[in-house]
Amino acid sequence: MGELNCYLRQILAICCLIAAQAEAQIYDTNNVVVQTFAGSGFYGYLDGVGQLTTFNNPTAIVADSYANLFVWDSRNSMIRKIAPDSSVTTFAGGGNQTTGVGTNVNLPGLSFGGMTIDRNATIWAITFPSSVYLYKITSDATITRISLSLSYPTGICADSLGNLYISDAVANKIYRYNTDGMLTVFAGSGNPTYADGNGIFTAFYLPRNLATDAADNIYVWDSGNNLIRRIDQNQNVTTFAGKYQINYPITDGIGTNASFGSVAGMCLDSFGNLIFTDSALATGSSVRKISATTNVVTLAGSFAQNSYSNGVGNLARFNAASGVCVSGSTIYVADTSNQRIRQISFNPSEQLVSPANLQLSTYPGLQITGTVGRTYRIEASPDMTNWNTTATILLTASPYLWLDQNPVAGSKFYRAFLLP
Repeated sequence: MGELNCYLRQILAICCLIAAQAEAQIYDTNNVVVQTFAGSGFYGYLDGVGQLTTFNNPTAIVADSYANLFVWDSRNSMIRKIAPDSSVTTFAGGGNQTTGVGTNVNLPGLSFGGMTIDRNATIWAITFPSSVYLYKITSDATITRISLSLSYPTGICADSLGNLYISDAVANKIYRYNTDGMLTVFAGSGNPTYADGNGIFTAFYLPRNLATDAADNIYVWDSGNNLIRRIDQNQNVTTFAGKYQINYPITDGIGTNASFGSVAGMCLDSFGNLIFTDSALATGSSVRKISATTNVVTLAGSFAQNSYSNGVGNLARFNAASGVCVSGSTIYVADTSNQRIRQISFNPSEQLVSPANLQLSTYPGLQITGTVGRTYRIEASPDMTNWNTTATILLTASPYLWLDQNPVAGSKFYRAFLLP
């Protein structure tokens, strides 16, 4: 009987753990819907349209300004192009040349450490670990490569000026590759630990995926510390979200109250939200979002289940989702083990409002032209002499329109201050 009671207590403990983990997943409420954009689900190599195509472990995905997608099809060693109508063609790879044009070039198999696209629609990819090359692939599929002195590059992104940022997981540093071809250390001392600060007086531990926002802040998946860090253009490193060295249970929440499993891809949308894929110790796969105010929620998928299903966010399933990008208002995901490219769209449901419930209201406020990602204090005054703080906001776009939702009687004046 004692052994039975002990066994029952263990079962109860496991059930409580599962329940606690499920409660920690908070889904976005904007009616997220997941669909399959391309790929049949069978691994292979076949160009065509939509689901009448095949991929073999697609891992990275980027989008140009014309809504074309470019997918690193890792086991086929090719970059596949998907047009807005979901037609799939081979853009680069499959040849026998080291440089050249498109399908005449042999791309380096599974050793791509990351892929990004700049504002000129040039794709950049970094290889590791035996031979480190930076591949440059222009919009006409002309391919060149540059040898770099790095140890184990695993992430790459581009800023608005065309500078590249590369993470080196072994060196524990973030490098900047300038448009003049100069490679310098942007952040990180090389010590495998954790320290915020400035430039080389900071520390990362196995930094991997990178992403850039509209203000050229660099976001780093600091995998050994289980944190997402942010580096501004003054090389200041801060912790953006995550619990230090905690990757289980995975939790949604605000900033350092959230935790991550294994981030495989990151990107920014036009609202300053960081979109990323996350896996829960190989038991689940999800697409998550961090707002500019560091609120972490799940868009779609499950922390506890790898599978395949379309539908609303909490019912959709992925299997080892990795690359992610945003084109227009749609998120695209390289769903690696499902051999598909999935799309996530936001479809708010329409509701008829009867005339008795319609009311026209006007709200005063001000428009701020400032720095995205910085904090501003808004003050209000009835007479331009006595000022009171009305709100503190994080700028997610510029210009930014702020409206005062409180009732206003008489005259009211507003001003804004950029906080340090």
